[in-house]
Amino acid sequence: MEITINGAPHQVPDEASVERAVALITTSVTGIAVAVNGELVRRASWATTRLASGDVLEVLTAVQGG
Repeated sequence: MEITINGAPHQVPDEASVERAVALITTSVTGIAVAVNGELVRRASWATTRLASGDVLEVLTAVQGG
């Protein structure tokens, strides 16, 4: 199925989880926030939150610096 992550189309297996979708774009395990269709998804729910065709994800990573 096709979903959109940060404005780009991605193919994922049917009923893929948020966790799997995030793994497509980053290997970071900390400092990440995810919204699905505009709704924040808590990290504790990533593995159990299933995606549907057409879902739009925004994946944000914290950047440190000055």
